Amino acid sequence: MAKMFLKASAESMGGLKVKATANDHEIILDEPESDGGTNQGMNPMEALLSALGACKCIVAQAYAKMHKINLKSIRIDFEGEFDPSGYLGKDPNAKIGYSKIIEHFHIEADNTEEEINKFIEFVSNTCPVNDTLVNPATFEHTLHLNK
Repeated sequence: MAKMFLKASAESMGGLKVKATANDHEIILDEPESDGGTNQGMNPMEALLSALGACKCIVAQAYAKMHKINLKSIRIDFEGEFDPSGYLGKDPNAKIGYSKIIEHFHIEADNTEEEINKFIEFVSNTCPVNDTLVNPATFEHTLHLNK
């Protein structure tokens, strides 16, 4: 199968508010007022957790029947451990991003706990967002100066 190239863009709307666009859809990202934003959207760290959750829910829904999981509902709650002193430059030893992500799966299915745990492992190993976090992509950049 040929490689796919997905595209997205993020554009400042003034202050800390950002419009993110992909595939004719958009979301607003922002920071809380306490951090200098206008609180008109989730912050990027929350959006990352949300993207991870959405991806895992989609993978679970797409593969449940193939794995003989009678999935009636799925919700995943996340907690991301984050020390802002790294990002803010206050502690050079603090990690800038999440140091730990805790997942809480809420699943309704007519399967054993062992079957569901095995399926959760499959979902995590098949989720592209999870893979990108566990095995980071390489980065390149180009610069386009607007004068």
